[in-house]
This record gives sequence, structure tokens and C-alpha cells, in this order.
Amino acid sequence: MPPELKTSHRLETDRLEVNVGRLGCAGAAAPLAARIRRLPGVTDAMVNPITESAVVVFDPGVTGAEEILRAIEEREGLDVGRALARWHLRIGGVTCGSCVRRIEQAVHAVRGVQAATLNPAADSLTVEYTPRHTDLERVREAVRQEGFELTTAPRSSIPEVPTPPDDPTRGEFTTLMWKFWISAIIGIPVIVFSYPKFLGLSGWLPPGSAALRAVWGLLGLLTLPVLVYAGGHFYRGAWSAFRHRAADMNTLIAVGITAAWAYSTVAVLVPSIFPSAELAEVFYDVSAVVVALVVLGQALEVRAKGRSSEAIKKLIGLQPRTARVVRDDRELDLPVEEVVAGDIVLVRPGEKIPVDGEILDGASAVDESMVTGESLPVEKRAGDRVIGATLNKTGSFRFRADKVGKDTVLSQIIRMVEQAQGSKAPIQRLVDVVSSYFTPAVVILAILGFMIWYTFGPPPAAVYALIVFVTVLIIACPCALGLATPTSLMVGVGKGAENGILIRSGQALETAHQLDVIVLDKTGTITKGEPSVTDVIAPGGDGAELLRLAASVERGSEHSLGEAIVGAARDRGLDLADPTEFQALPGRGVEATVAGRRVLLGNRRLMDERKLDLGRLGESAERLADDGKTPMFVAVDGAVHGIVAVADTVKSDSAQAVAALHRLGLEVAMLTGDNQRTARAIARQVGVDRVLAEVLPEAKAEQIRTLQGEGKRVAMVGDGINDAPALAQADIGIAMGTGTDVAIEAADITLVKGSLRGVVTAVQLSRATMRNIKQNLFGAFVYNALGLPVAAGILYPAFGVLLSPLIAAAAMAFSSVTVVTNANRLRRFVPEGV
Repeated sequence: MPPELKTSHRLETDRLEVNVGRLGCAGAAAPLAARIRRLPGVTDAMVNPITESAVVVFDPGVTGAEEILRAIEEREGLDVGRALARWHLRIGGVTCGSCVRRIEQAVHAVRGVQAATLNPAADSLTVEYTPRHTDLERVREAVRQEGFELTTAPRSSIPEVPTPPDDPTRGEFTTLMWKFWISAIIGIPVIVFSYPKFLGLSGWLPPGSAALRAVWGLLGLLTLPVLVYAGGHFYRGAWSAFRHRAADMNTLIAVGITAAWAYSTVAVLVPSIFPSAELAEVFYDVSAVVVALVVLGQALEVRAKGRSSEAIKKLIGLQPRTARVVRDDRELDLPVEEVVAGDIVLVRPGEKIPVDGEILDGASAVDESMVTGESLPVEKRAGDRVIGATLNKTGSFRFRADKVGKDTVLSQIIRMVEQAQGSKAPIQRLVDVVSSYFTPAVVILAILGFMIWYTFGPPPAAVYALIVFVTVLIIACPCALGLATPTSLMVGVGKGAENGILIRSGQALETAHQLDVIVLDKTGTITKGEPSVTDVIAPGGDGAELLRLAASVERGSEHSLGEAIVGAARDRGLDLADPTEFQALPGRGVEATVAGRRVLLGNRRLMDERKLDLGRLGESAERLADDGKTPMFVAVDGAVHGIVAVADTVKSDSAQAVAALHRLGLEVAMLTGDNQRTARAIARQVGVDRVLAEVLPEAKAEQIRTLQGEGKRVAMVGDGINDAPALAQADIGIAMGTGTDVAIEAADITLVKGSLRGVVTAVQLSRATMRNIKQNLFGAFVYNALGLPVAAGILYPAFGVLLSPLIAAAAMAFSSVTVVTNANRLRRFVPEGV
């Protein structure tokens, strides 16, 4: 016997999101989180004082949401009235779009459920609910009443260490293939003996003879196992839908194959009702072959759907299983789940980095392509951060683990991709509505076709009427409509993750293709976000000595510009002296003695105060300032010797990214708090269209609203805390992965690498995904628009033939496979021009 699918009803983890207003102060967040973590079964708790919310991940088999809410309410004054929990459940057997809306409505009707989203491509059901008003069993019962079952729950949060999940499609594919082979093996002799005259057997099986009827009777008995076993799930699905006054794809298939089998059986058992032997035809072959073809199509569809979610499988499979940890001066090979924050981890060439951390000593080149999508290895040295699951290429190093288990970058990526793949694009909701009316309309059309052909068709009218009835039912395919959007969405979101682009929802992916304006924050987005020395001007002197003196003075300063000068001198291998008599001159510069020489480093105001002659250096300073740089004069023993210019330099790929955005037809604006002079200098370097300068942090969101008021769809790209309101206000918020957690949390899309090229890739991916979705929907609608009239006999007057139910079954199966296969073409997506 073929293997059957195993199911369970276990919910692995639950996620509770609670509003905890009136925290009072940010300092109350950590103690509250610690109190929640002490509860049995709670694996993690995070309290955000900015949003005044708590997120708790717990095992519902150990503790319940009610206990967690009580623990939160123990602190006087907290408000948990808007507590929300979320389940990510796996649901089996959803084979068509018409089922989706019905299940969502049934679950949403459960008391306490706030939202329900079903993704047939991922076989997942996401439910948001208030834990004080409902529980999992009520949701499960609502789904069961609609004729479906909740099976093993996928991970609703990432465990301590991501592990490759069991492939739920493997067993389903095997079972369906068993059903196909049984149907095909039985179907071959059924076809052979259903048409004896075409096989030269009419001599001993003449029409209307008892021998022929006996053979047909055996064919009917032979076909029964196909209907009962191979086609059993069609009958179960149809019965469940019927009990709830609904119809779906199962209804169409079940009614069609039953009508063909029943008509054939009547023709064999009660021949007297037919006026002539010519009418006594059998269609047992239709029942057997239709089941075989549709089941084969479902198997191929399952296989293709499994490939659609390969991005998640690849990400989880990247996690190394062991780590070499230094404890008590001993090197230990431990399972990666036993690594704790603070452990010292040793990594050798060719090994994967097990968790996130900071390098203590050593250096290497690390392949971070699995996270950033960047193929070139990144040079790492002491003080640099490393990401778990990336590949160490050349050297050895030791690093201190600081993020392990579910807190690693890889785990966060997996969680975000899972949530996005389980979401819906707005276009899908329209498709769900259409699908819910589609199947009943097909049933009505089939009945009307039968009546018209039976009444007005040429003889044998009953046979023609039956052929039309069965063919109309079989050729209709709500599956293709239901899979058109979510399958493309799954592949698109997964492809984004492979390119270092984390998309939070289907809505974000859909909106991104409609953008008109890209607004870029300057600091940390267009520029590197840290000052560096750009120019050293020493007319008639030694530039290296000038830089050495300036850096030696700044060794006593903590100013960011001073740190940039010191860093530049050290990068050039200059020996710095220790300054004496150091004096900071606020708003002007610094002064100190270096190796017996009095050195003054500062702006023009300081030089004017000391009445020092700038000569031609004044013009050089003006030119540098026009280029957005900060010139600092260096005076030694009362004479100006040169200029050291410092600037927040533009990222190497910013201008290339802006040009690529222009090629996509997008307007690019720059938003910054800097003065107009500096902002326009940066704008000239990268080629932006519009400069919004001297904008206070609290006014950034207002600038976005102004652009939206012009009727434009706006994306905001930023990385700082002060960008969060603008990111939230924009139609699409895009956060640089190198930025703050607050900015990332407020964004719809996160660029892991922190490069503007990711913005270009995100827009291109959105357009490619939406183009793919529209291709799928167009194909599904055109297939049904053409297929149904042909099945109803529209070609009969011209060609004198009706569409065979066998061809209809093949076309129906092919349509679903085509949609899923077309969606999988997105896996070959490659960004262009970036």
C-alpha cells in the first residue's frame, strides 16, 4: 500500500503581542521583560518602551496567554486590553481559490479572532486573536466545519537554532503519485475495451450484444477502485463543501466523474431505457482517466509548490551544526545550540561562522553572500562584526558571540521571510472573491449546457448532453486562480532574501512596483555616515608631515572630525607624537604643543581670531566647502601651513544606484538636516533630482506627506532613529540593515547589506513579481474564458465535434501546473544594472 500522510495537531510555539501602555519610563521595560521570562514555558520576552508593547514567545503546552497577561498586570497601571496573539498553522487539502475565502470567513467569525489569512501556496493559515476570548481548539473546529483539517503547525517563531524542517510536500507528492499509477494502470484496459470497434474487436463484441455488456460491466467494477481510492479525496472534499452549502474544485471533479460512471452503469444494467443500441455507450474511461490526469496534475503542482519555498529551506540549511568554543583554556566542539552569549569562538579557514559576534583577534575574508547577496568576500579584522552561517574563506580568528539562537541575523531573516510569504498581496483578495463565485457559476453553466443539449441537440442527445455536462465541470479550474498570486509572492519574497532584501509583507512587495519617488536620507544612506579625511593640502610642504602634526594634536580630542584625522594618519603608517598643553577651543578648533612646536588646528574663524594670513589657502577652503567638505587649517608656530579636509564621504555605489533608479523612471530626492551648501554638494556627486535640506528630524515625515499630497507614491530610505516617522509615513519604508533597530522595525523592506543598490533590486524584484502575478492571472482567466465555451459545445456547429472530457482533464491539470511553473521562473531573477 502507498504511504499515507501523517498529521498532528501540535502547536509548537505561540507569539503574544501585548500593548502595555503607561510604562512610565524606559527603565521599566527591562524588569518587566525579565519578570515575563521567568514564567515557565516562556522562551523569550521583549518589551519596547517606545511603542509600549511586549512580544512574548511561549510554549502553550506549558503556560497559557492568560498566565502571561496576569504576570504583566501584576505591575500596577499596565494596560493589556488590546492583547493580540498570533498562530501560524499548517492547513492541508486547500486545492482551490474558492476554498480560501470560505475558510477565512469561518475562522474570522470565531469570537476573539481579529484576522485570518490563508495562503494556499504555502499551505499556511495565520490567525490573529485575543487570547482571552478564544483558543486553538475553537479555530480548529471552525476549520473542521468547513471540511478541512489543521495539520502540523509551522514554526511561528524561530527556535534557539533553526533546523531544516520536514518537507510536508514529500509525503503528499508520494501519495498522489501512488494514486496516479493505480489510476493509469487500471485506466489502460478500460480505454481499450471501451471502444471495441476502433480496436477490431467488434466482430466478437457487436453493439448491443450481451458479451459487450458483460465486458462493460467488468470495466465498471474495475473503475470502482479508481473512484474510491484515487478519487476518494475529491468526494470527501465535495461532501464537506456540500454540507456547508458551498462548492469547490472537488465538487466539479466529483460530480463529473460520478455522472460519467453512473450514466455508463445505467447503460449496462438498464438497456431498455435507450431507444437504440447506439445510445448505450459507456464512459468508464472518462472516470478513470480524468482521475489519473487530475491527480497527476496535483502531484506536479505539489512538487512545484515545494520548489517555491526553497528559499526558506536554503536559509535554514545554511546554519552550521557545531561550533569550536574556547572555555577554561580548552577548545571544545559543541552543538551550536549550546553556544551562549559571551563565549569565545574559534573559526578556521573554510568553516562556517556559527553565530553572530565581534572579532577579538585575527583577520580573514568572509563570504557574506547568503545574507547580503554580495558575491565578493568582505575583509574582516579585530573589531569588525561577523554574521552567523557566513563562510570564512582565508584566515583564522577568534570572536566573542553576542547574538545566538533566535537572535542571530539568520534567524531574524528566516522569521521575516516566513511572515512575508504567509501574507497576502492586495490583488489576492480580489482573486479570492472571484474564486468564491466561480465554482457555483460553473455548476450552473454545466447544468444549463446539459439541458440545452438534451433538448435541442442532435441524436443521440443524451450522450451529447452528458459529454457537455462532464466536460464543462472538468475543464473549469479555480486552482489556477487561487495559486496565481500566492505562489509568485512566495518565490518573490524568497528571491529577495537571497539578494539581501527582506520584504515584510505581500502588500509591500506589490506597492513597490507603483512608486514614483524615492526619498533618500543623506547620512548613512547616501554617505557612509562617518567622517573621513578627503584632502590634505600643503603648498610647498610635506603633506604627510602636515597630517602627522594635525593627528598628533587631535589625539587629545574626542571630536568625530578629530577621530577621522587620527584614523587617516594611522592608516598611512605615520608615527604620532603625544601632545602637551592641549586646549580645546569650542566652535573653533584645538591647540597643543607637538615635539616643541605650537600647532593650531581649526576653522577660518580661529585663524581670523589669531590674525593669521591664509594666502591662497582661503580660496582652496572655499572650493572644498562648495564640495560639501569641512576644511580645517593647520598653523604651526604662528604660520598657516595647509589644510586638512574632512567629509562624510559618499558610498562608492550611491551614484550608480541613483542612475539605475532614474533608468527605472523614478524621481530621486535627498532629505537631510545639513545646510543647503553641503546638501547640494552631495546631490551633485550622486545626481539626485530634488534636495530637501535643513529639515529637522521631526519635520521629515511632513516632507513625505507633502510629496504624497502631490499625488505621488513615495518610498523613504533611511537608517536612523530620526528616520522612523518618515519611514512609517511613506507608502514604502526601506531601512538600511546597517541602521538602528527602530528604523528597521518601522520599515516595510530592509536592505541587509546597507547599499542603495538594494533599493534598485527591490523595485526590479517588485516589478518582476507583479508582472509574473499578472501573467498567471491572465493565463488563468483566459484559460477559463476560452475553455468553458469550448467545453459547452461552441465549436460543434463549425466542426461537428465536442471537446473530449479526457482532453478537458488534461487541460485542467495542465493549467495549475503552468501557473506554478511560471511562478517558479522568478527563481531565475537577476537584478539588472546594479
